[in-house]
Amino acid sequence: MSIVKKPELLSPAGNFEKLKAAILYGADAVYLAGRSFGMRSAADNFTVEELYEAVDYVHARGKKLYLTVNTMPHQDEYPRLREYLKALQDCAIDAMIVADLGTLATVKELLPHMELHISTQASIVSSAAARAYAALGAKRVVLARELTMREILAIRRELDPAVEIETFIHGSMCISYSGRCLLANAINGRDGNRGTCTQPCRWNYSLVEEKRPDMPFPIEQSDLGTFILSSKDMCMIEHIPELMESGIASFKIEGRMKSAYYTAVVTNAYRMAMDAYAKDPAAYRYDPAWLEELESVSHREYGTGFFFDHPMENPQLVSACGYIREKAYFSTATAYVEEEINAITEKGVAEVNEHGRLYRFMQRNKVSVGEDAELISPGRIGKGFTVTELYGADGASLESAPHPSMIYWCRVPFEVKEGDILRAATGRGLDLRAKDRLKGVAYDCGD
Repeated sequence: MSIVKKPELLSPAGNFEKLKAAILYGADAVYLAGRSFGMRSAADNFTVEELYEAVDYVHARGKKLYLTVNTMPHQDEYPRLREYLKALQDCAIDAMIVADLGTLATVKELLPHMELHISTQASIVSSAAARAYAALGAKRVVLARELTMREILAIRRELDPAVEIETFIHGSMCISYSGRCLLANAINGRDGNRGTCTQPCRWNYSLVEEKRPDMPFPIEQSDLGTFILSSKDMCMIEHIPELMESGIASFKIEGRMKSAYYTAVVTNAYRMAMDAYAKDPAAYRYDPAWLEELESVSHREYGTGFFFDHPMENPQLVSACGYIREKAYFSTATAYVEEEINAITEKGVAEVNEHGRLYRFMQRNKVSVGEDAELISPGRIGKGFTVTELYGADGASLESAPHPSMIYWCRVPFEVKEGDILRAATGRGLDLRAKDRLKGVAYDCGD
């Protein structure tokens, strides 16, 4: 039996909750941003103090943390960039992801021992470009998402083995090359290259004749809407063998703006698939349940990016604008609190019965008695059951848990551990597989 070296699974962490979800559900490393100089400025992100805390948390669990410093700073921003980097001199960040040559030089000057990764924003599409960045001190290059698998393999063959390759394998795509877009800047002054993109490529547009400004004509691509600039989401879960044998060192999941539920579910699915292949490539079988897990989170239509299709041949555009929301995220299992255990014990409801035992959860979306639910855990797909009993923190019986972040107890017929996720068993919202249900529905293309 051959043994495959598992690539790193790299997950997004827009805040501390998402970081913890990524680590718990199988990420080998996380990437995140501080409050400055990151390409996702609308995410919660981390203060300098939180970055130190995040590094300690990740390292205590044997994982790695990469900090994105991947905007293109303007001339007057360099004093602030230098101040920011100096504040991180004692922070044991495993690597910094940079896109700008000036930023790279500044990091090397102020943090000479920092490992450097080159962002996908640098649009690296050749081994020559990768070698040039390696000569400047980069250990890893994140390739442009517009490359095919054949091109990636060619780059890997021509590159020094010491230079690592990282590629995106899942998440949102951008209609512009490697995310280099000024559409938002032109429309509302929000520069995508400085972390403030508002994704106007997802909006609906009309055609206006110069002398008739009050008579806009919709640009109609189909009866479902207009989405000539809106890309599919990438999903490579069905192609784990090709990825695992490619020599790619790190598989990257996009989504710092997505929820902790998204981070957990997507990380979990790829972790299960990667582990299954690494354990025994000859016996590996793709499990459709992994894709079902990925369809349980909010996403656009899935495609395989440009791994197997050239952008000029297939631009990977969606066939309907909007997100597919498959299953509602009910809650997350939390640690027990002694006073609440005493309360439910006094109410006489703590005992185990034919429906299982009570576990403590924090609410994210309303859940009611009688609903069909699923519990997902690290390394496992959703396990279904019917919600038969709910109780408040005071032990009082509930018909539903309707309030955000409320603590409640739910009876579950199997073991639940802290960090496990409770969700709806069936989908809610837009289902693009049922095209006849789409007619007459209005879509929100904005994020």
